[in-house]
Amino acid sequence: MLRIAVVGSGPSGVYAAQTLVQQREVPGVRVDVLDRLPAPYGLVRYGVAPDHEKIKSLQGSLRAVLEDERIRFLGNVEVGGELLSTERLLELYHAVVYCVGAARDRMLGIPGEELAGVHSATAFVSWYSGHPDAVAEAFGLAEVDSAVVVGAGNVAVDVTRILARGEAELAPTDMPQRALGALAESGVRRVAMVARRGPSQGKFTTKELRELGTLPGVDAVVDPAEAALDPVYGDPAAAAALPAVARRNLEVLRGWAERGPGGAGRRIDLRFYLRPVEILGGPDGRVSGMRFERTAPDGRGGVTGTGVYEDIAAQLVLRSVGYKGVPLAGLPFDPATGTVPHAAGRVVRAGRASVGEYVAGWIKRGPTGVIGTNRPCAKETASSLLQDAGALAGRELPGDPLDALRAAGLRPVEWPGWLAVETAEADLGRSLGRRSVKIPDWQGLLGAAGLA
Repeated sequence: MLRIAVVGSGPSGVYAAQTLVQQREVPGVRVDVLDRLPAPYGLVRYGVAPDHEKIKSLQGSLRAVLEDERIRFLGNVEVGGELLSTERLLELYHAVVYCVGAARDRMLGIPGEELAGVHSATAFVSWYSGHPDAVAEAFGLAEVDSAVVVGAGNVAVDVTRILARGEAELAPTDMPQRALGALAESGVRRVAMVARRGPSQGKFTTKELRELGTLPGVDAVVDPAEAALDPVYGDPAAAAALPAVARRNLEVLRGWAERGPGGAGRRIDLRFYLRPVEILGGPDGRVSGMRFERTAPDGRGGVTGTGVYEDIAAQLVLRSVGYKGVPLAGLPFDPATGTVPHAAGRVVRAGRASVGEYVAGWIKRGPTGVIGTNRPCAKETASSLLQDAGALAGRELPGDPLDALRAAGLRPVEWPGWLAVETAEADLGRSLGRRSVKIPDWQGLLGAAGLA
């Protein structure tokens, strides 16, 4: 039997486990999927917006994999901490696959980021998604009239949409009750989503972008003069040559520019060719707005500053300019890319591939792609591991790793414990007159799993 640990139960980890047990070349593979959290599914549970039920339904297919008798889920197990080092983990398994994602958000690197009211989009997403590490605060939404979201990707679109949505539209989701209550009391009436470059260069997907224009009581607004700065915007031939997603995005944005505002109670302004320069603060130490420099296309796909500045009032700023991986104690790390050095998924130490240690997902390739991108990524890593199976399987293991984890002082949440959490969340939802509602704190999750 080849016993493998997969660290991380998000899509990349689950796909890696699935590939390993379903292949036929190496019989008898058993996989333990370890996660620091008591709950599985990674960003599908804690990163996909609660009103995106179709994407969240992917949990069903991940669940089917984790219920395979050859796979064991062990939550509440932190690798690289005081109780379980990466070296010790490799002693307990023939091989370890790290699928730990990219947990750190990028900073803007401008004055004023330390002001109260300035947050990462990651923190905001974690809060409304019920992540147990999220800060238990309401982001001061009751005192916010205008917000700025810096970024032009799907996460920026998500947080913009959540800020603009009404309580009635979010109540049917699994959003934690405290977040729903704070959003119900929100004073936000205007959200500016700001990008350095032009409409044709946005990183959002068309479905997510189009949603902004269908929110009840919300106007999605594009300034025609600002959009026209994009050299592709007014050139049908150039627009036709764009990739399909960019072309469709441009069509949506052009429609909003031509339509103009409709006088709705809330408004989303999609702003382009503005580079963040400074976050402005008031005498109370809180954010009061942002200063941007107008940019212009440089003819090479980038932008250059024009020396023209604009201030946008805001009592809340969310930056959404990308993610970076963080080092895991015991593994090599490239700070420039935020990834673990690897060769086809094999961890590389001192220039040589380390047989027995592997990576998949964002910690392998960086924060790129969509959920489906993790399948071929995980398959490549699993293929490398299986090629090494002959060398790996010869090592005798000390016994069931679960016994060793418990002996080290860890309290793993096994699959029945997770099912108990699901039941508790369904019960919580019924008590609130809602559907299943997430338990957003460590104590509540561990208590529901029977580890209080």
